[in-house]
Amino acid sequence: MPILEIAAKFGTYAVMAVILIFALGVVTFRNLFHCALCLAAALIGTAVIYVVLQAEYLAAIQILLYVGAVVTLIIFAIMLTEHLAGKTARQNNSQSLLAIVGLLGFVTLLATLILKTPWPVTPTALQAKNSVMGLGKALMGTYVFPFEVISIILIAALIGTVVIAKKDAPEEPL
Repeated sequence: MPILEIAAKFGTYAVMAVILIFALGVVTFRNLFHCALCLAAALIGTAVIYVVLQAEYLAAIQILLYVGAVVTLIIFAIMLTEHLAGKTARQNNSQSLLAIVGLLGFVTLLATLILKTPWPVTPTALQAKNSVMGLGKALMGTYVFPFEVISIILIAALIGTVVIAKKDAPEEPL
């Protein structure tokens, strides 16, 4: 096996490990802003994996939509709701043991399904060529409705954040 292949595989696995570390940071850090930054880093790492898999278009979409839009919206919501990071806010969950048991059960179920499922790969599926043009037509044709629904949900979340932030803020006299 050539040295470049070994280096590429090692680099890919290193990026995957870094993504897992940042994903753990998302769910374990106490500061919500730090969690959002870890989420952005994990999403950028996912885009790197897309580049390694030669899906450059999906990598660009990952950066533009998720890192550029969703993480920006999350950080904006965190900054609007300052009381989430206050000293009175409860930062930990009392159901950690139950969550770990549920996680282990889910991982066991998922591993069982993955190992017992036949994964047939036909020669026609291996030779199929999907172009960026076809993907773009599918996203702007067949799948345009789910994207519009997601944008409406994100706008509703932003409006809800503003309403919550304004409700808690004391009114200033004119």
